[in-house]
Amino acid sequence: MSYLYGKNMVGGYGGADILNGCSIKVNRGEIAVIVGPNGAGKSTAMKAILGLLKLKEGKIELNGQDITKISPQERVKYGMAFVPQTNNVFNSMTVRENLEMGAHLREDNILNTLNQVFKLFPVLKDKEKQLAGELSGGQRQQVAVGRAMMTNPDFLLLDEPTAGVSPIVMNELFERILEIKNTGVSILIVEQNARQALSIADQGFVLVNGTNKISGTGSELLSNENVRRSFLGG
Repeated sequence: MSYLYGKNMVGGYGGADILNGCSIKVNRGEIAVIVGPNGAGKSTAMKAILGLLKLKEGKIELNGQDITKISPQERVKYGMAFVPQTNNVFNSMTVRENLEMGAHLREDNILNTLNQVFKLFPVLKDKEKQLAGELSGGQRQQVAVGRAMMTNPDFLLLDEPTAGVSPIVMNELFERILEIKNTGVSILIVEQNARQALSIADQGFVLVNGTNKISGTGSELLSNENVRRSFLGG
């Protein structure tokens, strides 16, 4: 059974449907990636899973429970954590303060989790007293992912985590995402860098016009001629 299942999702904005029956599954402890052209519904599917978009049809299940009508805030309590593409750090707060903000709902001792985040992203330990707004784009992304990890999530959603960073930083971020997966966290990624994202994916979903065009393992999609030609540059 899938840990997360967005089933036959239909919905959009202002009366226009962007999702037209797409389904997204993420197994426990695996990485799933959503790719596709601009306007395909990738980020909209993630918003539906987060509860930021009310579905007209379909449902969302998490660990076998129907959470379709649960608020985004309640979904956080169910173990979801989200890293948006933009505006994902508090620029006027230090790195450590940003991380501590991620644990504001917790009532237990967060020191162990904080040390785990510093181990995952050593540069954040070095810069813990520096304002997040003074960091490079790649370092801010690490702060954003680290803050999400401070919630002790079971399910992590990443919207374009490598947008605007250099290829070297992109590779480092994907390596850290793999390390997070190895702790047992299930991960869903929306990503424009399709080739690199699919290379670390257990499952991949190609969306076109809000529907599932092609689905399969990451390696299957990388070797699929249609996917290579249409989305991977040949």
